[in-house]
Amino acid sequence: MFVKKNLFTLAICFFIPLFCWSQTESTDSIKSLSEVIVKAYEQNRSLIDVAAPVSVTSQAQLNRFGNMSILPALNITPGVSMEERSPGSYRLNIRGSSLRSPFGVRDVKIYLNEIPLTDPSGNTYLNQLSFYNFNSIEIIKGPASSLYGAGIGGAMLIHTLPANWHPGVSLDYTAGGFNTNSINANIKTGNADHENSFNYSHQTSDGYRQQAAMRRDIATWESSLRINKKQTLHAYMSYSDLYYQTPGGLTLAQYNADPKQARPGSGSQPGAVQNKAAIYQKIFLAGFSNEYEFNDHWHNTTSLYGSYTDFTNPGIRVYEFRKEPHFGGRSVFEYKKQLGNTGLQLNFGTEAQKGFFNTRDYGNKLGVADSLQSDDNLNIWQYMFFAQADLKLSHGWTVTGGVSLNKSSIQLIHLTSRPSITQARVFKNKLPPHIAVLKKINKNVSVYASVARGFSPPTVSEVLRSDGKFGTNLQPEDGIDYEAGIKGTILNNKLYFDISGFFFDLNNTIVQRIDTNGVYYYVNAGSTKQNGIETYAAYQLVDAPQHFVNSAKVWGSYAWHDFHYGDFKQVSTDFSKNKLPGAAPNVIVAGLDVTSKAGCYLNVTYNYTDKIALNDANSAYASSYNLLGAKLGYKKDFNRKISAEIFAGADNIFDTKYSLGNDINAAVGRYYNAAPARNYYAGISFNFNNK
Repeated sequence: MFVKKNLFTLAICFFIPLFCWSQTESTDSIKSLSEVIVKAYEQNRSLIDVAAPVSVTSQAQLNRFGNMSILPALNITPGVSMEERSPGSYRLNIRGSSLRSPFGVRDVKIYLNEIPLTDPSGNTYLNQLSFYNFNSIEIIKGPASSLYGAGIGGAMLIHTLPANWHPGVSLDYTAGGFNTNSINANIKTGNADHENSFNYSHQTSDGYRQQAAMRRDIATWESSLRINKKQTLHAYMSYSDLYYQTPGGLTLAQYNADPKQARPGSGSQPGAVQNKAAIYQKIFLAGFSNEYEFNDHWHNTTSLYGSYTDFTNPGIRVYEFRKEPHFGGRSVFEYKKQLGNTGLQLNFGTEAQKGFFNTRDYGNKLGVADSLQSDDNLNIWQYMFFAQADLKLSHGWTVTGGVSLNKSSIQLIHLTSRPSITQARVFKNKLPPHIAVLKKINKNVSVYASVARGFSPPTVSEVLRSDGKFGTNLQPEDGIDYEAGIKGTILNNKLYFDISGFFFDLNNTIVQRIDTNGVYYYVNAGSTKQNGIETYAAYQLVDAPQHFVNSAKVWGSYAWHDFHYGDFKQVSTDFSKNKLPGAAPNVIVAGLDVTSKAGCYLNVTYNYTDKIALNDANSAYASSYNLLGAKLGYKKDFNRKISAEIFAGADNIFDTKYSLGNDINAAVGRYYNAAPARNYYAGISFNFNNK
């Protein structure tokens, strides 16, 4: 019944724009979301002109919440679910991609400005960034392999510097429940031709659960230097020091008895507290990019980076040490030419990454590294070549076509064997094309259709089992996505909408298994069928700068996902047609944003998430939940240079008991990670800008 009702609502949302666009008259009363310029697919166009399911998380969306995490802002986007299993432990799910991402972020390619943030192993340490390192975020949902390489889930483009530059100083402090504290200091120097930004963030929390404390320190420096009219250099350097405890998953009985407890011991195996389960993670990243405009037709952007990760994990079963130095780069050439009434844009280039990793596993004896179990060197190499052509035709038509050639290899050297044993895997993909057609119905509304093929080879963490064994049979995922959508503004630019539907067939789906000894490994799960409809709409109720309530907006997003296995058998067990674990069939997020001329503002957010299957057999589910949050604040501009803000808010106002970041297919039913109960926060910000 829920699905039928919401499909009816969705149908109404879809057809209203069809009836209304012919009467649309543009006005400058508000700056619509469709006018935002995005870099997705190297097109640098307004959102309405991109023939793909691309969403933008702006600075305004990020600031709607408690200024301590990007998680609630990203979850506004339909089809995107960011989860925090415990403070500092993130997982990103785009259209079911977390099926193979029990920890961290996989199957989504992430870039920081022009620098690949995803390392050559396929893993992304998104937690090496603080809330204040994000200025805006673009998310491409679904396969984006034609331009961004491996990643069935899609791609994320993170932009760190503001569009309008002003030197100055800002200080921010936020305190919240569970003894959570966040401090940020930022200094900007220079001018529009030579920008420098120094940022330091410090965040701590005791966490909601036992064994869930976190501390994070992040220092960054960015510089943008305009050498002349043709060339701009951008440099980025960061150091992050993160420590967070890992409480572990609970069985349903343990979750119901005390959701705040850490995973208890079992038999002779100590629990999370006894083994001091935690992550110690230090990352140094340095990179630069160069933009050069040769002439009116040719342009190039080239980035190079180097990174080093020191990762220590006393876990429930093993005590792991990882050293992960790697480097890489990306270069994109752009050619533009007007051919009569046709605009031609060509993009082509290459991306390559090389890693020299070492992983050592010891036994964990009450939080102390015991006897050596494995010592492995990993040499990782991956590269791709890509090309894309865009034709902007007359009568509002745009045609896009792209393709890439990818190769990756993993060489594993077992140093504990005598003599050492070397094993290797090489993955070559079939050419993943991307073809899209967009039609502008009028100035403010467009429709599009696309077909994209995606691939994703196993990551190092999937090939190398947690017991040190090398998975020799794991194959790359390969899928094809059919998409159609409509987006734009109507009703005098007061209503923005973005609606898309997709059919995605995936073969050789990679899923996680956990045996009774706690060993993590992965298998190919036959095929999956992932179909869905995703919609977002925002309506400007009030846009009157001189009135007491000078702005009021309501918005909502809805995702309906029908994700299930196709043919999937494990030995004698048949999971075919079962629901895909980890993905909610229905998710609704809605909100109200109100500001006043006096400087007061209110943000209210509601979230409904449907029940989620927790294993392939569909024998266990995480219950559905309703969440309500609110933030009330006051901004004051003392003069053109000095401003301040004070705010307070509450999360989970209904005090809902729910599990977030569930452990999919966990042994003996340890699926559940309790999310925080009702909690509050308050903060203050001070800004001095030399405008």
